[in-house]
Parts: sequence; structure tokens; C-alpha cells
Amino acid sequence: MIARYTRPRMGQIWTDANKYSKWLEVETTASEVLSEAGIVPAEAARAIRERGSQIDPAKLAERALEIEAEIRHDLIAFTTAVAEHVGPESRWFHYGLTSTDVVDTAQALQLKDASALILEDLHDLAAALKRRALEFKHTPIVGRTHGVHAEPTTFGLKLLGWYAEVTRNITRFEAATEQIRIGKLSGAVGTFGHLKPEHEEQICARLGLEPAPVATQVVQRDRHAHYISALAIITATLDKIATEVRHLQRTEVREAEEYFSPKQKGSSAMPHKRNPITCEQISGLARVVRANAQTAYENVALWHERDISHSSAERVIFPDSTILTDYLLAKTTNLIDKLLVYPDRMMKNLESTGGLIFSGQLLLDLAESGMLREDAYRLVQSHAMNAWQNDLVFKELVAADPAITSRLSPEKLAAAFDYRRQLSNVDAIFDRVIKD
Repeated sequence: MIARYTRPRMGQIWTDANKYSKWLEVETTASEVLSEAGIVPAEAARAIRERGSQIDPAKLAERALEIEAEIRHDLIAFTTAVAEHVGPESRWFHYGLTSTDVVDTAQALQLKDASALILEDLHDLAAALKRRALEFKHTPIVGRTHGVHAEPTTFGLKLLGWYAEVTRNITRFEAATEQIRIGKLSGAVGTFGHLKPEHEEQICARLGLEPAPVATQVVQRDRHAHYISALAIITATLDKIATEVRHLQRTEVREAEEYFSPKQKGSSAMPHKRNPITCEQISGLARVVRANAQTAYENVALWHERDISHSSAERVIFPDSTILTDYLLAKTTNLIDKLLVYPDRMMKNLESTGGLIFSGQLLLDLAESGMLREDAYRLVQSHAMNAWQNDLVFKELVAADPAITSRLSPEKLAAAFDYRRQLSNVDAIFDRVIKD
């Protein structure tokens, strides 16, 4: 599934070739820092850098995997494959480090690269939502609560709410990205038994990472759980958007729908079908990312200073979650960009209940006229239920009731059924959210 949906730029981050390249980058940087500290000979650090840079990443991955098949240790397989190219100076390669020093630090580099792409995707989606929210800022649509007509809103406000949520996702994800931008080179149990804290600080600085303030053999996995949780919330937002579009596309509603190309087919049996397949893909795949968050939570608790129960799971959840989030953000941005919107149908549906959606305003106007609120509620509800159950026009029933017309003039009664009255603050809401 992943191979089919991977966008090349994100998929490349999680290839074996790139993983080993990141491992080599960590190892090489460590050798150079230790050389400057007088621990690793300068000629060895140069050889590691120069000869290591000549290794083809794909061939390095191929050779490392070949060795790993025999010895069943991925990091030793990697160091062995590199040593074949570096030569005698390789005895200084991986000096003072443990496997997870390299693996966790390199994984942070991969996540840093993946996060940059996801942030770019988030900003693209935010821009699309903002544009279309402004486009439909004053387009009336009936608001629904519990799936039932409630009061008027605008389609622009619906989009604006999604835009605001995406901006919150950006803030959350930036925080999670910063917490995951952590390197660790403190040794087998985090005590700096062979190196010094200043060595770790210098290595991490050159890699664009922050050193873990304290670690065991691993970077603590609450950071990783936070990161995957941020991705899960992002995809939950995308699911929310897709679910709303699916509802709006239902035949009985038909107020908006995902783009359907002239050559597209909706069903093998029913030529009339225009199915929201993109929205359904978004909703379905978002569940995978949310499920991965549970795995990330389980990875927080490890035995003592380290076990590897988290490692196998992370080889799945990090590529899958970042690739899927990247993919779903792109699909959702395209969904919003090309969304087909039907304002006439929105107005038709808004008016379809004969004014029932204005019962709340009528209640307030009657109370303002001096009628007790309890009495006004009973009176308005009696007409509303009569109209609902007998398919009558609520506005006409109200206009024929002397108990109402004696208190509300024709002008005030008309104002009670004017959707523009309830939408008079739309600009103010937009100004709260969109500052520029």
C-alpha cells in the first residue's frame, strides 16, 4: 500500500539508501568532532569523510543488508560495509558510540526532513481553505446540528473553521517537530562512559539537532509519541473535512461535492453514480495514522535503560505515518481547491422547511415584545411541530396566528425570517481569524 501511494519526495526519506546515508552522516560528523578533540587521528577522520562520501548509498544499503542477513545486527552490518570502503582507518569509525547513538540521531534527521515537507503541505492546505473561505464568505447555507436543520450560517464560515483548525495543527506540529529534533550520543546507558557531553553537543550542533538533556541508551519515546499524536490530530482534521464533504454530497443534500472529471466513472453497475471516493480514502487512511499513535504510546515504556520492542514498530509507524500524512494533506488540498459548490442548492435547502430554522429568532422577538419566554416557546413550538408533522409552511402558520401578529408588525415578522439578520456578524468572525 505504501509504495503505491508514496509521493517521491517523502518516500525517498524512508528508503534504506537514505537511512544508511544518514547513519554515515552521523558517524562521519562524530569522527570529525572527536578528531578536533584529539581523540580520533586527523587522517582517520579525513579518510572516513572522503572515502565515505564516495560510497554509493544504494550499494551501501545492498551490502549492509547482505551482511545483516548473516550476522543479524543492522548497525554492525553497516559499520562492516563502510569499513570495506574506508580501509585501515575504519578502526576509528563508530569510536565511543553505541548503536542507538547512531540510529536515534539519524532517525531525528529523517524526521526533520519529513517534517519540513509536512509543514509545507499544511501551509498549502491552509492557503486553499483561506482562499475558498473568502470566496464563499457570504454564501448562505443551513447549519445542521445532530444532522437536523438548525439556523443559517455561511459556507465560508464552514471553511473558515477548517482553516482555523489547520493553523492550530501547524502550531502543534511545529512544537512536536521541535521536540523530536533531538540527537543522542551518550553511550550504552546514557552516562557518557566513553565520550563527553561537549562532544555530543558539538556533533548535534553540526547536524542541526539539539542534544537530549538526559537519556538512557535511547532518546525517551514520549517525544516520539507526541510527534505521532500530532500527525494523528492532523489526519483527524482531514477526516473531519472529508466527512463533511461526504455529507454535503449526499443526493438528498447536494450542496457541494468533490470534483468529478468528465471521463470519471462512479460505478460499474450504475452510470449515474458520482461517489466521494477521495473523501472516503481520506477518512479511511486517517484511521491508520490514528492507530499508529496507539503504538507510539506503547513504545514509551521500555525495560530499564533500553529494549528494542519500540524499534521494530517504529520502522513501520514513522514511514507510514509521515507518508500517509503527506499524501492525505495533498489529497485534501486538491479536494478543497477543486471542490464543486452549489449556492443555489444551499439556498433551496435553507428554505425547504418553510422558515422552521427561524423559530429561535421568532422566540426572541416575541419575548422582546413582552411575552413570557415560556409562553413564547410553547406557542412557537406548537406551530413548528404542526408544520413538521403535517408538511405545512411554518411561516404561513405564524403569520395567521393573532397571538403573534398582535405583537409583531408585518415588518418585524418579516425581519424574524430574514437570514441576513442572523448573518450580520460574519465579517467580524472572519476578522478574528484572518488578520491579514
